[in-house]
Amino acid sequence: MGVAVSLALVSAPATATAAEPAVTELSGTLPGGATWAAQMPQDWNGKLVLYSHGFRPGPDNPAEDPGFESTAQALTARGFAVASSSYADTGWALGTAVEDQLGTLAAFSAAAGEPVRTIAFGTSMGGLVSSLIAETPDSGVDGAVSTCGLLGGGINLNNYQLDGIHALAELLLPGVELQLTGFRTAEEAGVTINALMGAVEQAQATPEGRARLALAGALMNTPTWFSGDTEPGRNDYAAQQEAQYNWLLQTIPFVVGSRASIVNAADGDSGWNQGVDYRALLRDSEQRQQVKALYRSAGLDLRRDLRTITSTADIAPDPEALDWMDRTSTPHGNLLMPVLTMHTLADILAPVEYMEEYAETVREAGAGPLLRQSYVERTGHCTFTDAERVGAVLAMDERLDTGRWGNLAEPRRLDRAAESLGLGEADFIRYRPAEFVNDRSYPQDPGYGHGHGHGHGPGKGHGHGNGHGHGPGKGR
Repeated sequence: MGVAVSLALVSAPATATAAEPAVTELSGTLPGGATWAAQMPQDWNGKLVLYSHGFRPGPDNPAEDPGFESTAQALTARGFAVASSSYADTGWALGTAVEDQLGTLAAFSAAAGEPVRTIAFGTSMGGLVSSLIAETPDSGVDGAVSTCGLLGGGINLNNYQLDGIHALAELLLPGVELQLTGFRTAEEAGVTINALMGAVEQAQATPEGRARLALAGALMNTPTWFSGDTEPGRNDYAAQQEAQYNWLLQTIPFVVGSRASIVNAADGDSGWNQGVDYRALLRDSEQRQQVKALYRSAGLDLRRDLRTITSTADIAPDPEALDWMDRTSTPHGNLLMPVLTMHTLADILAPVEYMEEYAETVREAGAGPLLRQSYVERTGHCTFTDAERVGAVLAMDERLDTGRWGNLAEPRRLDRAAESLGLGEADFIRYRPAEFVNDRSYPQDPGYGHGHGHGHGPGKGHGHGNGHGHGPGKGR
């Protein structure tokens, strides 16, 4: 394979208990340039967790992820080996990430022996990688756990973020020419970031501005719960809007700044809003009542603002970039193995509504029985405990042992099993996410616009089968 491999026997650290086993560390370089690393316990059970990391802006690009280190240690203590790669590139690495991960599996197998079972585990962009592995024939992987994954796909990622910043630009900076797509450099993105951040901070000072921020937040799937142990009350619209404001302050620099990486990887921008009817998006949004209430309180005409952002929605995608994103960065639901997803309830970088979209995609591909989804009652992106992460791996391991889900992915079962590991708390909860409203098709014919496709091909319309909250969905 032309893969360089190094091995080292590492004793347990001095602070560890005597029961912790020695771990063999392996590493190497793949032909495409990615580096890989693995930890194999002395009493290896023959099972491998193939870890896929999230988006890295660079320039550092190690094979291992410091954010997964404690989870990896907990897994090796339970007999699992853990392997990961850097991917060949930083940033939006979807052009090679699946290949790099499967190359890591092959390199590990050549160095340590073929695993009896391999479970792909990914976080954020890596969650998307793991779900794409689950659709890859002859991968050598048996099951996948996708956590905080970008499972609506890269096309929908670009579009939902564009919907939010388009509304901010048109309503808070009318008449200002502001670049929203096609960033190739950090400098280009920085101009837009500075303009939007200034406008958002100024808008928060007035009722009119807060109403418009709520509208943009709704179009961008911005959570209405920012911090604390409990989310704001259902009708506490002011507290919900303040949460959206705080999320926007954190989010705009990252999502606008990261867009250049996606544009450069795809050699063009796949995002578009040409022909999108923003009245329809808000009508389908779970946050529509909040937006309406804040507009009434501010004495603003919501219909007029919706007409404004709809009439100015004229951004078209780069066709080649759209095709690249469809081929490399979009789940199509054709699962070839069991998949378990795990998501927090308030995640700005991978909105929980993505899980509704992914479930629909898998269901329409006829693979619904292979998918189970779990939720953790917490805010933040990928803010899972070691107990929750290891618990998800063990649930998948048992699913592969038994050949059926049974109640393995039920929140009470997951919660009890995770908390029994001695790795901290777990907070799994029964939850049904609201609809992801930003899915659409291109090119736009009169019947498209606000379609419900998967960011590619003709739209596939549907209603609100899933509701919102911890109880039954409010279908209509």
